[in-house]
Amino acid sequence: MKRWDQRPFEIRNLFNPAFCGLVLFRALHSYEEEDARGMPFSLSLLVLPLCLHKDSREVIASSPRSYLLKTTEKNQQLMVGFADRVTQMLPYTFEGFGLLMERGCIVIADDGRIQTVPNKVRKTFTGTDETVSCQKVARVFGREFARIADRVTVYMTFGIRP
Repeated sequence: MKRWDQRPFEIRNLFNPAFCGLVLFRALHSYEEEDARGMPFSLSLLVLPLCLHKDSREVIASSPRSYLLKTTEKNQQLMVGFADRVTQMLPYTFEGFGLLMERGCIVIADDGRIQTVPNKVRKTFTGTDETVSCQKVARVFGREFARIADRVTVYMTFGIRP
């Protein structure tokens, strides 16, 4: 991965570690509302590729109350190239986690689950329509991942072998 000052302007804007960390935080916090133990690390790797991909985000945003498994079954296009997106987004996911850790916004439990620290991130969603949409969809994914409660099922749903 290139140093920050050597990255193209567009990449610095699109994959800003603070924004990526915020999206991750929203998903983690939403997961904790269903399961207080926190989100497994393996599931957290799926958050950015789903939330930052416009087509995936729009499908989920159009039916936020629908079950994730049912939505993905009806919208198979979500899985096209998903494994590659996850791989390409890993460095940005790790940068987001690094910033969250450095700022004391998350902790890692003994069993490897990621938990949020209360009162470290504002609860209100601010920003452009698109950034707010990313945050809202992140909350949906966090909640749905917790409801499914099985990493293998989530991975298989998106066509990735765990």
